Amino acid sequence: MNAKSTVGTVTLYLVTYLVLFFSGCSTPLLVCMFLASPFLIIGMVYIVIKDDRYQYPELKEGEEWSYRDKKKETLGLFW
Repeated sequence: MNAKSTVGTVTLYLVTYLVLFFSGCSTPLLVCMFLASPFLIIGMVYIVIKDDRYQYPELKEGEEWSYRDKKKETLGLFW
């Protein structure tokens, strides 16, 4: 599963939980969903961090981390 579909799936799960919660669904189902949610979030974070479908260049000596998909000149000034 890639990062985008994982984020979408977990978001849909959490929205479903909220809809069921506010519609007055049964408590055991909500408790099970609530207890499963931290594992889903941790799994999502792991998949997003480990997603290596895009190859980015390694940083050179003395180079700092920055936005790799944007050129420095296009970022502009922030103040």
